Amino acid sequence: MKKEDLRIVFLGTPEFAVESLEAIHNGNYNIVAIVTMPDKPAGRGHKLLQSPVKLWGVEHNIPVLQPVNLKDPEFVNELKGYNANLFIVIAFRMLPEVVWKMPELGTFNLHASLLPRYRGAAPINRAIMNGDTTTGVTTFFLKHEIDTGDIISQEAIEIGEDEDAGSLHDRLMTLGARLTLDTLDRIIKEDLQPIPQEQLLTNGEEPTPAPKIFREDCRIDWKKTAKQVKDFVRGLSPYPAAWATMAFPGLGNVDTKIFQVKISDDRSSLLPGNMKIKGNSIVVGTGEGNIEIQSLGVPGKKRMDVAAFLNGLQNH
Repeated sequence: MKKEDLRIVFLGTPEFAVESLEAIHNGNYNIVAIVTMPDKPAGRGHKLLQSPVKLWGVEHNIPVLQPVNLKDPEFVNELKGYNANLFIVIAFRMLPEVVWKMPELGTFNLHASLLPRYRGAAPINRAIMNGDTTTGVTTFFLKHEIDTGDIISQEAIEIGEDEDAGSLHDRLMTLGARLTLDTLDRIIKEDLQPIPQEQLLTNGEEPTPAPKIFREDCRIDWKKTAKQVKDFVRGLSPYPAAWATMAFPGLGNVDTKIFQVKISDDRSSLLPGNMKIKGNSIVVGTGEGNIEIQSLGVPGKKRMDVAAFLNGLQNH
């Protein structure tokens, strides 16, 4: 197929998707329309917040569709009117069959894990929370069940020992843009041998779920080992952030967001969740070993390093 004959509709919402959108555009591919989430009220003034993908589309004079209901016949007809032969989905929402089956070349998705590991909404967080040392990005063709389609291409990346979800997100975003372009080039050249995910599951292995993360999922279990607590904290940092109820002098019990910890050299016998303030550090006991909190946030305050926080406590 000739590159100039390819008509693409791009579906996505957050910043993660923009990097690939930019790469497709800079690769001189023809993006005929963009589909993103409706604007949503944010903040005290309920000002309407536009998605990063929408802002990019408006800036580049590409039509932007923002359906509330993806099965709405009016939206489906409008989408058909663009005569696209390929849809690309990155960080959007589950598509109905009437949408993903529309283009003749299919719909492919970029997912931030090495499928079939971490199917679901939070693959980046879950990989770090589980202590994985490797992850990556995958492109695959959409089918009925979420994140189950045949794999087109994958690229792996090492996870740093102290890396958090924010840093890994940014590296996967860049890697994903490269893989998206590579996948497009292969579609143009008709150089595709998609692999069913079942073929990658060996020895009775099961796909790994990566469900959406809610507040209660972010509460630290101090009975876990120091290593597990550290992985949990960095997997949720900077957002949505791990938390625990902690008792500080002058503040009482407060739900404290914890953004960064390290395994402590302090060998004190602290029970899980018990804390001691030692100089400019906060040491907390776990089920095996102690951890030292390096960065935290309490209600009404921004994230700060521990020394600044303790300094503020003394002047409280």
